[in-house]
Amino acid sequence: MSQDKPKVKKVVEGAYDLSLGISMVVAVLIGIALGIGMKNLFGVPWLLWLGVFWGVAAAILNVYKAYKKQVKSLDELKNDPKYKNYSNIDDNDDS
Repeated sequence: MSQDKPKVKKVVEGAYDLSLGISMVVAVLIGIALGIGMKNLFGVPWLLWLGVFWGVAAAILNVYKAYKKQVKSLDELKNDPKYKNYSNIDDNDDS
């Protein structure tokens, strides 16, 4: 039974890595579906584009939330004694 845990853990980690991309696509598709539904319901053509805008805005919000979560986990790692010997590397330095 102890051998099953690493396999499940890898599957969960893989699903978590895919979740941001999937959530972006789903957000845009839901926005488009809402736009099409509102366009058909009310007969106003620009409501489709409003739905597209909502979907794209939701996808951007998902990316922002994932970014903030990663920054928080990085800050927690900076305080971890396991990583105290690693120096700060400036990614902006190209030399």
